[in-house]
Amino acid sequence: MSHLFITDKFGQNRDTVYFKDGVRHIDFVLSYVDDKDGDKKAERRREFEANLEKAGLELEAEDKSESGDRKTYYLKIHAPWEVLATYADVLKIKVPFKASDIPKAQEVHLEWLTQPFRLPDNIMMPEPDYFTAPFDKSKVDFFLIDDKDTFFPPSTRNRIVYYILTRCPYYKEDCKEEDKTGIKRLLNNGTYTSAYPLHDCKYWKKAEDMQCDSERYHLYRYWARFLCFYKKQPLNLIKKYYGEKIGIYFAWLGFYTEMLFFAAVMGVICFVYGVLSYEDNITSKEICDPEIGGMIVMCPLCDKKCRYWKLNSTCLSSWQSHLFDNEGTVFFAMFMGIWVTLFLEFWKRRQARLEYEWDLVDFEEEQQQLQIRPEYELKCTGRRFNRITQEMEPYLPFPSKCARFCLSGATVLFWTCLIVACIIGVIAYRLAVYAAFASVMKDSPTSKIQLVGSLITPQLATSVTASCINFVIILILNFLYEHVAIWITDMEIPKTHLEYENKLTMKMFMFQFVNYYSSCFYVAFFKGKFVGYPGNYSYMFGKWSMLRNEECAPGGCLIELTTQLLIVMAGKQMVGNAQEALLPLLRNWWGSRKGRSHPKSTYSRWEQDHDLQNFSQYGLFYEYLEMVIQFGFITLFVASFPLAPLLALFNNILEVRVDAWKLTTQFRRPVAAKARNIGAWKEILNVVAILSVVTNAFIVAFTSDMIPRLVYLYAYHPGNKATMRGYITNSLSFYNISQIPEDNLPEHGENPSWFNSSTITTCRYRDYRYPPGHEKQYTHTMQFWHILAAKLAFIVIMEHVVFVVKFFVAWLIPDVPVGIKSHIKRERFLVQEYLHNYEVEKLKMQLSQSCSLATETAPLLPSSPSKHRVLSECI
Repeated sequence: MSHLFITDKFGQNRDTVYFKDGVRHIDFVLSYVDDKDGDKKAERRREFEANLEKAGLELEAEDKSESGDRKTYYLKIHAPWEVLATYADVLKIKVPFKASDIPKAQEVHLEWLTQPFRLPDNIMMPEPDYFTAPFDKSKVDFFLIDDKDTFFPPSTRNRIVYYILTRCPYYKEDCKEEDKTGIKRLLNNGTYTSAYPLHDCKYWKKAEDMQCDSERYHLYRYWARFLCFYKKQPLNLIKKYYGEKIGIYFAWLGFYTEMLFFAAVMGVICFVYGVLSYEDNITSKEICDPEIGGMIVMCPLCDKKCRYWKLNSTCLSSWQSHLFDNEGTVFFAMFMGIWVTLFLEFWKRRQARLEYEWDLVDFEEEQQQLQIRPEYELKCTGRRFNRITQEMEPYLPFPSKCARFCLSGATVLFWTCLIVACIIGVIAYRLAVYAAFASVMKDSPTSKIQLVGSLITPQLATSVTASCINFVIILILNFLYEHVAIWITDMEIPKTHLEYENKLTMKMFMFQFVNYYSSCFYVAFFKGKFVGYPGNYSYMFGKWSMLRNEECAPGGCLIELTTQLLIVMAGKQMVGNAQEALLPLLRNWWGSRKGRSHPKSTYSRWEQDHDLQNFSQYGLFYEYLEMVIQFGFITLFVASFPLAPLLALFNNILEVRVDAWKLTTQFRRPVAAKARNIGAWKEILNVVAILSVVTNAFIVAFTSDMIPRLVYLYAYHPGNKATMRGYITNSLSFYNISQIPEDNLPEHGENPSWFNSSTITTCRYRDYRYPPGHEKQYTHTMQFWHILAAKLAFIVIMEHVVFVVKFFVAWLIPDVPVGIKSHIKRERFLVQEYLHNYEVEKLKMQLSQSCSLATETAPLLPSSPSKHRVLSECI
């Protein structure tokens, strides 16, 4: 190799971010080991490192004898000023040229009230404000360069070096092989085992080097510990250390968590209302009353195995339903529709403020076109002329693009159909197992499960077990589809990193949407809606299947939707937190022992970071996906479970600190990346917000029992005073037991001891149909149509009211605060003025120099013009 190994014989401090000369900063580290295919890989490394040196990078190697495992080599990379300046010019990186003189708006706050939540000023604002401009190598004297070694911060340095690494070839000059390019390919084929920038110090103590800012230590102390959960996040320090893309994520997550507080408070108020109105629930009292509910005989809920049952057996579930299905449900559903709008609109304002403060206002996504993915450059062998850049560029032919798109679409469709098939399987399980639970949970006094049977109905047992099975299927399908989604996105060969992220985002979210929400959609909008009636029941796959469609309990299906939502949402959060916190805790315990037991003279900074986990390019993607799926749970189905925002709030308070802890202590330092917003997730949130208004309106109308109760209260109650007494009897229809087909009757011996066929001639079922003997027997009554019309009218009214309020609020709240707009305009004006003055001064200096030269040479010329004439010509 072109560099020599330098042995550390004096045991000096190796916990450093500098070369052995103590001057050059380590901007990136590559590691590798010897293996059976060593000669070929060694040849690749020689060519790659030689090309890196030709690109201007400086390298220093560490022999495996100096590493802790005695088998890993480390290659340290330093980018000198010339390289940094050249690529900063190419990438149009903004750098400071003058301290900002725009006065900051003074925040009006109560110091004594906010002080416990504030962090030290040096943590919240780690660097002063500057006017910035894209770096221009030809105008070096225009920028505020006090020290070339520290002018570009480490996050910018590692970004530039990584840009070079991804485009550096590892073939010889005489034999160009276009596919042999970039560090990613070398990592994939095992030539190098890892590539990463360094953390600046240990997270549990400051660096000994006084020049080091110890930003990692400050992030851990003030941000990554759970005891800091009530403190503000140091977003500026996060941005400075990890880059704008990670900073935007934590800004969004923190803002989302703050807004969840208001939704959680309102949800708790609605739940408390349900608890306090417990005793006023006349419907549940009638169901539990032995003289009312105890005298109502209900028709069997399944064929053969199910028996006749008394309505008061659902007493407990009716009380449970009231906690979530009450007058507060309607109010909370409308409130959440408005809350979603406020969340999205206020986030736009917060994002605009961050764009200004982080100097992202002029950062357009089109700039990322400069950063064409290396994979696109390698796989697209065709070239065409770009009329805009006036250069030849790689492109993917349309037939190839079309074929790849069709294959991708077919793959997504196949997996979506697979999810639907699994959901149908779970529904079939619910139908088949319900009969088993119904036959086991008998009310025999000698039954061993009498206590359990009195607390858990067959409906509840079926719903809980089916929800658990469905959750396991969700986890399995997620695990499989993640790899498929990445494969088909790679196959499409997106041109830029932004395009790649957007395509992967849409594929993953579409799949997750169907996977997580399909079971909730079934319970909310299909269960109990296509049941039929005794003598004419509907079956899932036809009557031959014997799988009769499920019925809702007399109190409605809302409690089952609540159960489904609680199990899937809480289960997802628990599994996610276990994966994110518990497993890394074990690694952290072992890694801390190893790191703290090594003397600093032997356990180098690059080895410490090498032993950490790699932060993959999908790391942030999965964090966003997790939160957006949660956002769907607390908006799409929140009318069925007002406590969902509270659960999400508790989870997110933990999530912020767990993510911070992982990033600070468990992962290698990610390569800094720019982003001005949350990308495609913003549009997804907007779609979910609009869809949530529709789903909650339908839940209140068709899943909840609210509309039938209101219609009864104001149109069908007996007497002059509006009351809910008699509602249960009114909501159940009669059927003549003698007319029930043999296939629908309970098997011999299945009927309970209290059932006497000679005295009990009718049974009840949940519907609005005319009784036997009526000229329109078993057809829908006029009340059924009144209720249906009221449901449809409620949906139209609620949607229009919420949408009008949403659009009014969106119009009322500007996306960019007025103060920020004026600051942006003022800064642009000042930047242009300073640039103009700089160019004028530079031109004057050039003219002055040329005039001085002309004046000096004038006496030597035979017919030179006068001094005044020369000066006038120069001017």
